[in-house]
Amino acid sequence: MTEPQAETHPISLVVEDDLKRTRVTVFFRILLAIPQAIWISLWSIVVSVVILISWFAALFVGRVPDGLHEFNARFLRASTHLYAYVLLLADPWPPFLGEPASYPVDLTVAPAAPQSRLTVFFRLVLAIPALLFAYVFRSVNGLVAILGWFYSLATGRMHRGMRDLSAWMLGFELQTYGYLMLLTGSYPSFSNGPRA
Repeated sequence: MTEPQAETHPISLVVEDDLKRTRVTVFFRILLAIPQAIWISLWSIVVSVVILISWFAALFVGRVPDGLHEFNARFLRASTHLYAYVLLLADPWPPFLGEPASYPVDLTVAPAAPQSRLTVFFRLVLAIPALLFAYVFRSVNGLVAILGWFYSLATGRMHRGMRDLSAWMLGFELQTYGYLMLLTGSYPSFSNGPRA
């Protein structure tokens, strides 16, 4: 008899990090992230427009067109790389373009799929509870990153427990953003932790 497999969320975090950290880059982590943060901020302006177009498209045809879906997914992956770098979940400097499977902490996003027009219409309202949790997780993640900063400076490694907790909270936050960006019709899940 075969066991039923747990259903995975269409958006999930994949962590393939070795926990080693370079003390110099850890010390200057925030400064080193500035170019990426500027790039993501500029890219988010275009993404805001694409999300609005995606919303209208999903209302009329019941799904986000593949090109718009891939554009938004690439942005969310690039944001994931930046978050992972700043939160000390990964050590290398992140790539700029959000290529899939190009970073030790990456995001998998399932292809575009049909979505309920009713939930698309009320997406922002439906996302409010998840957004509240994401806000709390972002705050806690900031504290974990500060503790991880001191730990990494002292040992040259990130503590596995802190990394895993931070990755789990980041995964939920990214599922929330993916839900808002219409990348999936699946609500964010507490049960889908990062995959190794």
